[in-house]
Amino acid sequence: MGLAYLGIGLGSAVAPLLSHRLTQQFGWHGALRTLGVLVVLIALPLAFFIKESPAQERETRSQLQPGAIGGVVRSWPFYLLAIGSMCSIGAVGGTFQNLKLFLTGDLFRGVPPQQAQAAAANVLSLILISSLCGRLLMGWLADRFPKKFVMLLIYLIVGGSIPLLFLASSRPFLYLFAVLFGIGLGGDYMIIPLMAAELFGVKILGRLMGVVLTADGVAEALAPLLVAKTRDTTASYAIGFTILMVLALVGAVAVALLPRKALEVRT
Repeated sequence: MGLAYLGIGLGSAVAPLLSHRLTQQFGWHGALRTLGVLVVLIALPLAFFIKESPAQERETRSQLQPGAIGGVVRSWPFYLLAIGSMCSIGAVGGTFQNLKLFLTGDLFRGVPPQQAQAAAANVLSLILISSLCGRLLMGWLADRFPKKFVMLLIYLIVGGSIPLLFLASSRPFLYLFAVLFGIGLGGDYMIIPLMAAELFGVKILGRLMGVVLTADGVAEALAPLLVAKTRDTTASYAIGFTILMVLALVGAVAVALLPRKALEVRT
């Protein structure tokens, strides 16, 4: 999973720099059109080369989990996993979606706009490059240690990196935040399906992740709005970032309560 998720990390690391360059050249309308064309020309054709696993292998994997989705959603570990992932994804999304505005509007206030945007793009790219290391590192750890502990480590890294934004006026702390947050970002999305498969098996993993990721999507949509609302109300990101720290810690507590071993789910 760490290797497979490298594609997302590489694309995300290049995107801010590419977007900045395209915006300077063609304006933001032209930049969006160019990025959309690139998606169609590069990503869409590659999807046709993805192959399903052989039928016998799929049948073998499906026998690993006799439970049904109904039994899973009635179990308390399911809700701990959903709450933990919602809180952490909300913290990550709330931070990342507001980060460029925080950098250009607050931290680099007084800096010429082009320089501020270039500096913000560099920080975002450092985060996303660090996320590549996070994907590989957390994937390697998940193969060697209980996934629950790896998930807990990721959530603690996310929660522990956000306070560094209060010290971001010092460049070393800003870059330290970018590296740590990037590592947490890289492992955050990857560890959720691994933990779900560890607890509930793979037979119903598709349906289960559909439910969990939908909940995560709600958190990822609402958390940035909440942070932005506090910024508009108080003219500061302090309250918003504090809320995100609390969210990340609540997610860590939920993960700490998860069992370490697979569950026998009653249908």
